[in-house]
Amino acid sequence: MSTTPDKPTEDAPVVPEGYVSIEIDGVATFAPKGSMIIQAADKIGIPIPRFCYHDKLSIAANCRMCLVDVDKMGKPAPACATPVMDNMKVHTRSEKALKSQRNVMEFLLINHPLDCPVCDQGGECELQDLSLGYGRSVSRFNERKRVVADEDIGPLVATEMTRCIHCTRCVRFTAEIAGTYELGGMYRGEDLQIGTYDGKPLTTELSGNVIDVCPVGALTNKPFQFRARAWEMVARESLGYHDALGSNLFLHVRRGEVMRTVPRDNEMVNECWLSDRDRYSHQGLYAADRAIAPMLKEGGQWREATWEEALAEAIRVLRDNAGDNLGVLVHPATSNEEGALLARLADALGTGNLDHRLSQADLSDAAVAQVFAARVADIGQADAIVIVGCNLRHELPLVNARVRKAWQNGAKVHVVNPVDFEQTFDLTSKHIVAPSQMAAALADAGLREALNGTENALVFVGALAENGPHAAAIRAAVGDFAAATGASVCRIPQGANAVGLSDHGVLPTSRDAMGMLAEARAAYVLYGVEPGLDFADTATAMKALSGAQVVAFSHFACESTLAVADVILPIGLLPEIDATLTNLEGREQITVAGGKLPGQAQPGWRVLRALAGDLALADFDFIDLAGLRASLVKRDVTPVAGKSPAPGSDGLELAVGTAIYRCDAVVRRAAALQAHPLNVGPHVRLHPEDARELGLQDGATGSFGSAAGTASLPVLVTDMVARGTAWIESGHGATAPLGSDRVTVGRASA
Repeated sequence: MSTTPDKPTEDAPVVPEGYVSIEIDGVATFAPKGSMIIQAADKIGIPIPRFCYHDKLSIAANCRMCLVDVDKMGKPAPACATPVMDNMKVHTRSEKALKSQRNVMEFLLINHPLDCPVCDQGGECELQDLSLGYGRSVSRFNERKRVVADEDIGPLVATEMTRCIHCTRCVRFTAEIAGTYELGGMYRGEDLQIGTYDGKPLTTELSGNVIDVCPVGALTNKPFQFRARAWEMVARESLGYHDALGSNLFLHVRRGEVMRTVPRDNEMVNECWLSDRDRYSHQGLYAADRAIAPMLKEGGQWREATWEEALAEAIRVLRDNAGDNLGVLVHPATSNEEGALLARLADALGTGNLDHRLSQADLSDAAVAQVFAARVADIGQADAIVIVGCNLRHELPLVNARVRKAWQNGAKVHVVNPVDFEQTFDLTSKHIVAPSQMAAALADAGLREALNGTENALVFVGALAENGPHAAAIRAAVGDFAAATGASVCRIPQGANAVGLSDHGVLPTSRDAMGMLAEARAAYVLYGVEPGLDFADTATAMKALSGAQVVAFSHFACESTLAVADVILPIGLLPEIDATLTNLEGREQITVAGGKLPGQAQPGWRVLRALAGDLALADFDFIDLAGLRASLVKRDVTPVAGKSPAPGSDGLELAVGTAIYRCDAVVRRAAALQAHPLNVGPHVRLHPEDARELGLQDGATGSFGSAAGTASLPVLVTDMVARGTAWIESGHGATAPLGSDRVTVGRASA
């Protein structure tokens, strides 16, 4: 008998290299070697029920819901944990497969409380959906169902652990994606429980994602709890606007009110995840001090006004103070449409005092936001990463998750920081130095040699570097470092739409933000700015604004706005308007109006169009948003260089970080985020040796003074902070007076 193998027929498909040929429910396909049956089935659209499997998490194979019938295998095999083999034949709907799946469902429902009518996950629950197809109408078990005591894991995630089916998705998420290892399985057998080991709240900045991965109602959205049902709401496509990533998301809206926020899949941006800041910030839309009607200040007293009255007063201020007398200050999360119109308005009024770089103290190198030199989706493939002046977990939580993925793939991570921040990955090296020494640290031969032989190295530059008084020197040092090592530079834009606003010319040709405040103008336009908290130098800003006439296009009638403004024009926030933003990799993304505009508030572009129409300005002849967008063109504006700061020589250097849940006006008004343990409140952190020399004890209150102002703040003593450095977080009224210069300690109290 011949042993020569049969030759493939002419019609037989050729198996690609690295693939195997398999058949699932009679459908022939190819699958990569080493992949699992469930992945092959998903690729060709054949549904296999599952609970524990998630394509972004490791394989656990502990729910067994995905059991399938494989030829030549005696027992059913879990599709999520059975690798494909050449010529394998799989049956997902055979009698053996269906019987196995129904048996698994019966076991899963033994202890499940079946409380769908009161469960917040009702209507969008994987267990509920699959139980319709695989559940029995009558249970054969009559034993008492077990009950698991709930634990409070913080203000964002509600627990009902009696519903838990032990899929461990949440455990794997906190371990693998978040990197905080906060959830796990306790006890054994029928006593197994999922929870925290210490009973403390979740501290990861990505905790809300455990709600999305939970296939039952064991973990739900606490602020949203009992407020609405899934079928009552309409989904609106929107974007995250609290950092420059621009995460894709859905707003779930009921009768014009944003009830909750959930992620919208985009593999190139945020994958299927969402940061807690983007997920829960919608609470801030409904703050008590929301600006809902035009307001005028007369005789030092505020009153509500009609739009006609408010616009007339705004026109008077702008006409009386055109040219160099006028400064225009724009929040860096302002949309492209609004930014382009503000640039046109400034041009028409003859002023070059226009800027969105409100938090940056050193612009002596005329720096503007730049797109990342690497795509976000490619960060996970980097082989070396250097983080400079940045608390990446707080600034860009989902980019930090990409860096963690790179580390898991073998990348070496180095940091140059004034603070030894808690990381979700191991560090190969760290240089914890005072802010003034970060530039010198980048010249360190050892750090440069560590990148020798790397082909894909990235350098991230964050807020601690970009916003401080040594920013220009650090940026220059980063450029030298990148040139010497071949690394790609990713400077984090300081604002959700800083790249877009730079593209559309919201930049100064006369004075930058610091300059037009240091040399006070006669009048200002504030656009989306909370003046008491959004500037690098609050004291200088409030002094300049208090002595001028101010037209405030505002989302909130906050205390600082009421103190300095003469007229308030209420405008919509991003979840309430149609807009475009440009993210940190230059990706222009569209958002549509979700929530209803409150009161008499209007989209900002409409208010600017009305104002320009009454001023009879050119380039405002569009009649709708489509016409405005058709007229948008990128503007090549070379901004004027700002003055070099002159940091003091006495006292401690300030390292000013951005508080994760105090980064903008909306987040500061989201009650759940303000109750989160990461929102630690205003304080000063000092190195133990500095604290000892100053006579300060941990927990004492210190009186700190700078060239900008003074503040009394509680002291935390920690060796996380570089010697000679005081670490504070911006976004708090208590820390705002200190600016970004050095501080001295006047006195201390126990």
